[in-house]
Amino acid sequence: MGKLLIEGGCKLKGKINVSGFKNAAVAIIPATILAGDKCIIENLPNIEDVHVLKRILTQLGGNVSFDHEQKLMKADTSKIEDCFASYEMAKELRASYYLLGASLGRFKKARVSFPGGCNIGSRPIDQHIKGFEALGAKVQIEHGIIHVEAEELKGAEIYLDVASVGATINIMMAACRATGKTIIENAAKEPHIVDVANFLNAMGADVRGAGTDVIKIHGVDEMHGCTYSVIPDQIEAGTFMIMAASTGGDVIIDNIIPKHLEPITAKLREMGLEIEEYGESLRVVGKEKLKKANIKTLVYPGFPTDLQQPISALLTQAEGTSIITETIYEGRFKYVDELKRMGAQIKVEGNVAIIQGVERLSGTEVAATDLRAGAALVIAGLMADGVTQIDNIHYIDRGYESIEKKLLSLGAKIKRVE
Repeated sequence: MGKLLIEGGCKLKGKINVSGFKNAAVAIIPATILAGDKCIIENLPNIEDVHVLKRILTQLGGNVSFDHEQKLMKADTSKIEDCFASYEMAKELRASYYLLGASLGRFKKARVSFPGGCNIGSRPIDQHIKGFEALGAKVQIEHGIIHVEAEELKGAEIYLDVASVGATINIMMAACRATGKTIIENAAKEPHIVDVANFLNAMGADVRGAGTDVIKIHGVDEMHGCTYSVIPDQIEAGTFMIMAASTGGDVIIDNIIPKHLEPITAKLREMGLEIEEYGESLRVVGKEKLKKANIKTLVYPGFPTDLQQPISALLTQAEGTSIITETIYEGRFKYVDELKRMGAQIKVEGNVAIIQGVERLSGTEVAATDLRAGAALVIAGLMADGVTQIDNIHYIDRGYESIEKKLLSLGAKIKRVE
């Protein structure tokens, strides 16, 4: 297991390029199964989740290569004949459940072990199952394996009880090959749902309304390969915005879609930071003193839950008392104990964290409890006096491409120790 060592106190300055969006990539790669053809996916992040999905498609019979320097994957899924993803395959990432929707659409059946990923609270798949059953599939769960099978998939009107990103994408993929029209109401609206819909359409699907709460899918008989480029990662961009703010730095963040970052931009400005927009880039200029802020995580276009932990680390240095309300995942405060070990004053009551700003954090040995918690600890390390050692950095590698190299280019004192 590797570790990150960070010596705090360096102001970040310079320019970084944001990688392709992890949350889009981990759905687009399984979706290539629907084509049964050759797909080329560009602007993929060189992260562990992408490598895991490459291995899964290869084990299923696909011919897959990934050039991490060119950020390009070639996936030929024509030789895949069915889908059985064992526990060993599925345990490493949550997104393995997208194999269900893609395989159900193409083969009318799939068997996938319950997905793994970060332990951030209950993440049920009941809305996925509801959607599959509405399309005519039978779903059984036996010994931790989800069995999905249909003689025929027929379009249906499906109302999601909660605006689930995963369920929206999974149902959308299966419905691409159903007979007739499917309508998903109360659909999630996140940017990566739009990106997946655009990819499906590039393969010959007919998906309309992605990005709104009503998505309509007209089923097609066949789909085909395509070349597609993944959108920039709004969560990585937001994380680096917070990192710049945490050090009082001056950083230009390039290759972004500013519209996707409006919730985090608004909060950072509220905290007193200067943020300038330039087309496909943002400049974040830090301040010596930060103002307190209250934040409530919401589905898009609200404040993203994936940035709750990073901005909580930043708020430990804000003047006064800040309140964070987490409405998406109840297990997303496990990292608080690690921040407390660095001197943070945080009290958690249910889904609310009360953060009292302190003068400084102190470097010590801490451990990431999940992907975004790992990013929060990196931010804390950048702010802290002394050296911070972060263990369990395999979580960070799941979602951030070469995080230490990007930070080094901005002047941070950070190194990876194997």
